[in-house]
This record gives sequence, C-alpha cells and structure tokens, in this order.
Amino acid sequence: MVWAHGWVASHWPGGSLGDAGDDVPPPIDVAFVRELAPTAPPVFAAPPPPPRRAARPPARPASAPPADTPADAPPVLAATPASAPASVADAASVPEAVAVVDAASAASTPASAAAGASGVAMVAAASAPASVPAGALAFDWPPSTRLDYEFEGYYRGPAYGHARVDWLREGDRYQVRLEVRIPPIGGRRMLSDGRLGPQGLEPIRYDEETDQLFRTTRQTVRFEDGRVQLANGKDAPLPEGVQDTASQFVQMTWLFLTGPQRLQPGQVVEFPLALPRRVGRWTYDVRPAERLSLPFGEVDTVPLEPRPQSRRGNEWLVHIWVAPSLQYLPVKIVLRQSAESYGEMRLKRPPMQAAPPAR
Repeated sequence: MVWAHGWVASHWPGGSLGDAGDDVPPPIDVAFVRELAPTAPPVFAAPPPPPRRAARPPARPASAPPADTPADAPPVLAATPASAPASVADAASVPEAVAVVDAASAASTPASAAAGASGVAMVAAASAPASVPAGALAFDWPPSTRLDYEFEGYYRGPAYGHARVDWLREGDRYQVRLEVRIPPIGGRRMLSDGRLGPQGLEPIRYDEETDQLFRTTRQTVRFEDGRVQLANGKDAPLPEGVQDTASQFVQMTWLFLTGPQRLQPGQVVEFPLALPRRVGRWTYDVRPAERLSLPFGEVDTVPLEPRPQSRRGNEWLVHIWVAPSLQYLPVKIVLRQSAESYGEMRLKRPPMQAAPPAR
C-alpha cells in the first residue's frame, strides 16, 4: 500500500531510520518545550540580489542589432535581479511589486484580524520592488517544530491512525522526519537530511521504510554530484530547487515565509520533486481561504490544490491547507487516489517548538 508519494508509516525507533549499518545520517535530537501560539506572520526583508557579473564589452554598438536579426524584430530585454522572481516556484506568478506587511501594525493586531477574511495577512504594496518595509526582519528559519496529526481514511475498508512530522535544524543542517501509523495495516517512516540554502531546503539524502504484513522494505534517494540517484538504480539530472517526499512540505513553509504574496488566490506554486522512482514537476494552485475547525480550535487556512497532470500512474495527489497564523505550517493534508482510496490528516494539537537558538 502506497500513500501519496509514500505516507503510511510505523514507529520511528530511537530517532533513526531502521537498523541498517550503512551511512544513514545521525539524528538531530532536540527538546520541544513550548506551544506555538497563533500570531500574525512575521515580515522578512527580501534577500539581497546576487552580485552582478562584470559586463563584457559589446562586440558591436548597442544600438545595432546582430547581422542576422530582422530590422523590425522586438528588442530583447534582460531580467535584472531586482525584478527576478524569488524562486523557480513563482517564476510565472510573482507580481512586479512585492506586497509587504507593515510590521508595526501587524504586531499590534490580533492574529485572527491580521489574517483577514482571506486567511492571509493584510498587505500594502511596496513603493518599489527593492524597498524594504520598516521593521522587516532578516530571515531566519523557524526553530525545530513537531506536528501531531490524527489520520482517518479508506483503503479496502476504514483506516484510522496518527501521524507525526518533525522539522529539525542544527546550524545549517536540517532533517524532516515523517512517521505515520495505521494499525493494523502497517506503516512507513521517512527521513530527509540536507542543508539550509539560499533557496530553501537542499536535500542530500532521503530514506523511507515501509512495514506491511511482517515485511519491511527500504528505499533511498541521494542528491549529489549534480545528479539524483533514484531508489530503482536509475539517476537523473539534479534540477534547481528539487525536493523529496518529506522535505516538500517544509519547503512550502519557506516559500510562504519569504514570499507571502505567493498565497494569493490564483497564484501557482511549483517545484521539482524527486520520488523514489522518478523526478517530476508538481504544480499546486492556490485556492480561496477556508476556516477550519480543528480539535484545538478554528484556524484560517489557504488551500493548495495539486494539478492532476502532476502525478503518474497510481501516485496519490496531496491537497494541503497551510495556516499563515501558524508560520504557514500544514494543518490539514488530504491524500487522494480515487473516491474509494483516500486519507485525511488533521492537526490535533498546536505545534510544539524547541527554544529559539541563543543569539
């Protein structure tokens, strides 16, 4: 049984994946000490543009077109760092002027009001794309976070269980652990290990183990030397911004923390995804906001709907609801293959976080 890129799981033994003697990355161990309270999303300053390369002297006057260019051809405009999209995911959708939140008013506004009717913080257009909002913060990754979900679905009969996602960071290293248990069907656990880079998560290795009917199988995907080494022995070129089954959800959090305008209805979120047997491009459409009733209260969310053409064969589509007031974390995830095969994960308590690192 395969849930949505690989979701069914069992207990995570001792914080590591399985007992194999190979080079499984050592676990990052943290203590979760505080509950994450809903609040207006923080406002981060845009990262500085990459340094400009020295211009080469033109081979001909700038006003003269190349010899093989028709005289009436339209001019070719080069993109500049100030107007370039923040990442591949929003190359076709980021507006020219990035919208920003006024930090002073956000800090004095209740979270429910700050989220607004759309579930996204109220925004005001910057005076220029390169301008920095007053009070904007330098971006820093959220502290290590634990999310606990209740699971309910149907696969050859009703299925109930629970799931856990741990986002862990230590310096510039990260791990994302996913654990889902659905007794007595079986389970799967997943581990993404990699680095924190200027464009979000940079996976180095992805492992998953599946337990089903007293049988355990394991798959590993590696990201190295410009290639993705798949679990089936094949490899593929390493696309820029590629994510794995586990890291994709935290990468979305990074995308929205650094560019909340991506969550406006009608926008598109897109990135390459390395599954155990192929590398593909997954596209999500941003839908109008919804207020969800969760076990711990009502939460304003923004749904992300996957496009069916993103999947192949029997892969499961993953629908995601992120909560801007909870650091854009996923509070509901629906996994769907057909009307008779589906699963739903709903956050059952507020996220827990580690203490922020000492400054």
